[in-house]
Amino acid sequence: MTEPTQATMLTPTALDGVRVVEMGQLIAGPFCGKTLGDFGAEIIKIEATVTGDPLRNWRLLKNGTSVWWQVQSRNKKSVALDLRQQEAQDIARKLIAEADVLIENFRPGTLEGWGMSPDELHQLNPGLIILRISGYGQTGPYRDLPGFGAIGEAMGGLRHLTAEPGRVPVRVGVSIGDTLAALHGAIGVLLALYHRKAHGGKGQVIDVALHEAVFNCMESLIPEYSAFGAVREAAGSALPGIAPSNAYPCKDGWVLVAGNGDSIFKRLMTAIGRQDLADAPDLASNAGRVARVAEIDTAIGKWTFQSSVQEVMDALGAARVPAGKVYTAKDICEDPHYQAREMLLTQETRDGYSVTVPGVVPKMSGTPGGVRSSAPGLGDDTDAVLAEAGLTNEQITLLRSKGVIQ
Repeated sequence: MTEPTQATMLTPTALDGVRVVEMGQLIAGPFCGKTLGDFGAEIIKIEATVTGDPLRNWRLLKNGTSVWWQVQSRNKKSVALDLRQQEAQDIARKLIAEADVLIENFRPGTLEGWGMSPDELHQLNPGLIILRISGYGQTGPYRDLPGFGAIGEAMGGLRHLTAEPGRVPVRVGVSIGDTLAALHGAIGVLLALYHRKAHGGKGQVIDVALHEAVFNCMESLIPEYSAFGAVREAAGSALPGIAPSNAYPCKDGWVLVAGNGDSIFKRLMTAIGRQDLADAPDLASNAGRVARVAEIDTAIGKWTFQSSVQEVMDALGAARVPAGKVYTAKDICEDPHYQAREMLLTQETRDGYSVTVPGVVPKMSGTPGGVRSSAPGLGDDTDAVLAEAGLTNEQITLLRSKGVIQ
């Protein structure tokens, strides 16, 4: 595991000087904030008093706080406000007035209900970039329906494909819809920041819907339907229309093989002792291989089943055929490649223990990202942020006594 170094902490960051107010919770909005924060943006996270972001209590807890929180909220400042109170809304406006970016992933209309519509916020701060992530977007007949990541994955077309044929559509095991929405949101924020700086543009609203972020990654799903009336169906571990690309059984597990390149296919067939398939004229291109994919998969599976995963990996590696084992968390933590590329960082938490967390992606040569601060406790930064915003100690004490802040 790698610990963040002092040199890394002092290296200039790509988003140094960008101030972000994050009003979202759970996954999509906060993951976008985490991504921007990893590259130097100042992230002021507004949380509800008493409870904070529900992610603090999701999945496995250590010392009463989710270890997921330690990843999602690193490089952030926590300001606890009871936004049901007018004075808390006024404080939020004050912080937003000095920000470059606002991130929110409430149900459409929530900000408007607090008197913080984009038009009202742009009157306070014309250059403000507002990222709004929601289940179905800010417009359209579904805008007011509750939308979570799983629903976005289904509506975006992904859930129909992630299953064995004829069986229940399954999740991929993580909140991929939220993450895709967050990354699309981060792209939008960076585009808007560039436009504002390079072209003298004002602030603007970025509208990201969960299902559209998933839909944008669905490759040829719609063109195939439009051109041929073809509805792509679930195909289990295979990649429909591309062959061979599948998971194959070994003595002690499974191995993934991507032999769908023309020259790669020849090397693969030679490696498994099927020179007849390597030399078959109709298998020289992908279209021919797709027509005989069952035969090819059977041949590969018979060969892999005779050996261990490592033996198969060694043989295919020597033949320069892309192959990989199915990694668990344990495999990742023990893998030398992950370690060499600093993808496993040791992070000291404010609860007094160390935890291994994912490193920063992508890697940048001149302005690398890094972990500058650990995830905050609820309201850890309320006093400091409000003091910087111009509130006196007396005002802060009074607001706390009234339950406006924590």
